Amino acid sequence: MPTNKGAIRIFGLFGINVYLHWAWFVVAYFMIRWRTHAYSSPVFNVLEYLSLFLIVLTHEFGHQLACRSVGGQTHDIVLWPMGGVAYVSPPQRPGAQLWSIAAGPLVNVILIPFFSVLVLIFSHFGWQDTNPNVYKLAVVVWQINLCLLMFNLLPVYPLDGGQILRSLLWFPFGRANSLLAASIIGFIGMGLLLVLAALIFFVGQDELDGGWLGAIAIFIALNCWGGLRQGFALARVAKLPRREGFACPSCKTAPPLGELWRCGKCGKPFDTFLTQATCPHCGTQYSATQCLDCGTSAPFVAWSAADMESRVPN
Repeated sequence: MPTNKGAIRIFGLFGINVYLHWAWFVVAYFMIRWRTHAYSSPVFNVLEYLSLFLIVLTHEFGHQLACRSVGGQTHDIVLWPMGGVAYVSPPQRPGAQLWSIAAGPLVNVILIPFFSVLVLIFSHFGWQDTNPNVYKLAVVVWQINLCLLMFNLLPVYPLDGGQILRSLLWFPFGRANSLLAASIIGFIGMGLLLVLAALIFFVGQDELDGGWLGAIAIFIALNCWGGLRQGFALARVAKLPRREGFACPSCKTAPPLGELWRCGKCGKPFDTFLTQATCPHCGTQYSATQCLDCGTSAPFVAWSAADMESRVPN
């Protein structure tokens, strides 16, 4: 996954920092040059690309604000050449995950009637003849929003559609199995995208679109491989016996037994609950303990407090 490494912070909103990767400017230059024939003025090429920027940004804010609404943690938004990434940590519940992911495409759905009305108004006043650049820009922006929605809803992990599928599978099959299934389906989708990219590149003689689809397929493959590894790891952790007297403050799950935490200083494994968050090999003390089930970290004392809360009858 991309990070904010190599990106510059452009602004913050609602406590969320927005970063723009340097490669975005390179791709913007070539994309604008590639579309110079579309308008009589290059200003509209720039406006077209900025519209893409704003639609993607609004989409990512949809993820962030939805995550907050279900009690999750929000981090940065990074805009890079292949789109945007909203770094969110929703609660490890299928419903919370589903809403956090689905809110992004929902933003595009809401934008469809807005852009449709705008195109109809311009058409009513005959701008396709009197202001052809403005009219064509409105039509293209409408198309961009619709294409982004349709592409994002493909059931291919890690696209939104693939993550929505994973969240739905989570209800009947559990966290680990749903991730494994979504990753396998993602690999199938990646293969189809590679075939399509090859056809466009070699048969359709469109090197730009073919290369772009190929790059997206590689990105999908890398994330699916990561999803498979994480799914297998979650499956192994789920089968382990659990330690009584402690529970994760976030997901309320008891921690597994065993030397499953690794010291960041000496690199040796240890059982943090036997040593009270202190590495027995080098003496390093940790202020927070990570949950191996949901991935969140909390102070060591909060784990026993969470267990006490879970035992209090309602």
